[in-house]
Amino acid sequence: MNFTERLKLIMDYYGLSATALADSISIQRSSISHLLSGRNKPSLDFVMKLLDKYPEVELYWLLKGEGTFPKIVTNTNSTPTLFDTNTNDTNTVEKQLNTTNQSNTHNGQEIEKIVIFYKNGTFKSYLQNKLHL
Repeated sequence: MNFTERLKLIMDYYGLSATALADSISIQRSSISHLLSGRNKPSLDFVMKLLDKYPEVELYWLLKGEGTFPKIVTNTNSTPTLFDTNTNDTNTVEKQLNTTNQSNTHNGQEIEKIVIFYKNGTFKSYLQNKLHL
């Protein structure tokens, strides 16, 4: 299955026309037409917008056909969470990092740095000596 076929499968799954898909991720309608015809390859911007809007789409499946669609989501509590990843408030994240009861190790490995990536393309890096874990 090639990219065009996977994109059509996504559209069918969500019941979207090419126009509706373009509108839902705020791209030009002609971009979808060019992708569906095979004229253009997907841009990084297109892929990121699609993944942000449709969380059931898995990156490797979309790009390479590896994995599953819709994405199998497991909700387990086996991975500890240091902070709420839905916040864009850097002060809140820093406060949560500084007040957490987690140790400065994970799976027996010492933590050197934590990097938080925001949807707007920016990131914040926290070095181990400033984490106060």
